[in-house]
Amino acid sequence: MIKNPILKGFNPDPSIIRVGSDYYIATSTFEWFPGVQIHHSKDLVNWKLVARPLNRVSQLDMRGNPDSCGVWAPCLSYNDGVFYLVYSNVRSFDGICKDTPNYLVTTTDILGDWSEPIYLSSRGFDGSLFHEPKGKKWYLNMLVDHRKGKFFGGIEMQEYCPAQQMLVGDVYYLTEGSSLGLSEGPHIFFKDGFYYMIMAEGGTEYGHAMTIARSSSIYGPYEMHPNNPLVSSRNHPDNELQKAGHGDIFQTQHGDWYAVFLIGRPISKLGKCTLGRETAIEEVIWENQWPYLKQGGCVPRTYIPTPNLKLQPFKKEEDMIRFNILELPIDFQSLRIPVSEEWCSLQARPGYLRLYGKESLASQFQQSLIARRVQDFHVEVTTAIVFQSQNLQQMAGLVFYYNTDHSHYACITANYDGSENHLSIFSANNGESSSQEELIDVTGQEKIYLKGIMHLEDLQFYYSFDNRTYQKLGELLDASILSDDHVRDGSDRYRPAFTGSFVGMCCQDLAQNKNYADFEWFEYKALPLK
Repeated sequence: MIKNPILKGFNPDPSIIRVGSDYYIATSTFEWFPGVQIHHSKDLVNWKLVARPLNRVSQLDMRGNPDSCGVWAPCLSYNDGVFYLVYSNVRSFDGICKDTPNYLVTTTDILGDWSEPIYLSSRGFDGSLFHEPKGKKWYLNMLVDHRKGKFFGGIEMQEYCPAQQMLVGDVYYLTEGSSLGLSEGPHIFFKDGFYYMIMAEGGTEYGHAMTIARSSSIYGPYEMHPNNPLVSSRNHPDNELQKAGHGDIFQTQHGDWYAVFLIGRPISKLGKCTLGRETAIEEVIWENQWPYLKQGGCVPRTYIPTPNLKLQPFKKEEDMIRFNILELPIDFQSLRIPVSEEWCSLQARPGYLRLYGKESLASQFQQSLIARRVQDFHVEVTTAIVFQSQNLQQMAGLVFYYNTDHSHYACITANYDGSENHLSIFSANNGESSSQEELIDVTGQEKIYLKGIMHLEDLQFYYSFDNRTYQKLGELLDASILSDDHVRDGSDRYRPAFTGSFVGMCCQDLAQNKNYADFEWFEYKALPLK
């Protein structure tokens, strides 16, 4: 059986293609760099992260981008030997109007370098490229309509000219969507004389849905599916997979049809999803030239039958990463900026990852932070750190992070003049900070081991001086603040919150941006859920 989700942890807005017998899914990365995750599979059961194509500032400049802005809803497509990737780099979202530039990059090798970006449009976000059988290429997006607070203005389309590398001709308004509203994430595919438009609707929370419409002309009018939504968990609060919507439909090489879509797994009924929005899959059949979920209804299942494809599992990754390596493993990302020797080095001290202290965890410009997704409800994460804080504005340690306003940070820091070093915990929650300071005196300790165990909504830090005996560090913490749901519920105004919890290593030098911490290894271990 396939067990959903197929992409665990923060992996939303899936766009899928098949090239021969290879399947690739692109998902959103928001403010995390490099941009866009691409997973590969040959059997739809086993998936491996293989690429992040937006790995240069010339392709993706996110310095100063607000939380949960950046790369939204990429669209991956393939035509005549070329891979195409459309993506948004959302620059602002708080005002009446939004700044949502969209770009296109291409490559002939999905694992290689991608082109410099071609600017497309800023009319909306969730851009998508459709390669018409007749040869034209069409760019779709949702329209941002600021009038009278409407925001979601429907779906529109314009031709893309590869020769001129730009959008050309008239803009065609296609549909305002179904009665669910909040129409976004459009994708078009062609089958048996009909153009089918997939949309994400109902908002990306517990009312989310994946809907579909069709037309015999690409210009419309589009007729809504008689049983929309195609996929949704709305009105089914007891289902394990919630928030189902925003997805794509594809066909295997044997003629079977499937849908991929985002879901969330709350830690309580309609509660908080600390792992973020993930990617799931379902079987699709066709009746009267309309797609339906094979099992009936619209609610996704946790287990679905294995497809008619030979199983090809990948080698299991090691839990512990020792930094006697030449480059960081692909699981790690940075915030808004690329990794560079200026702040992150595997060469400065052989066998260690050196992070030079930069700005605070509240910065939207230059943090010195390397982290990976939390992908399990019960995890144990440990690191070994060598660091001497020289004053109260220098710190380094282990952080569980959601965004600049939500984190739990166990770190080494100092008193005013650096004569004493201590272990402290700093937490941020909806702009308010709290701390458990000077918990343990570590003055003169050469190496310190920090551990965090996250179990559902609970997080407990630990420390050790020998990596054998660990003691609790501070009080039990609320890990549920590291979720989209908490960020929205705890705010007096709507703020975008679309990512998930990360865990990683970081270093700050708020005085001079030059002190550094050396990390010997990092271990992420999934534990059985109690």
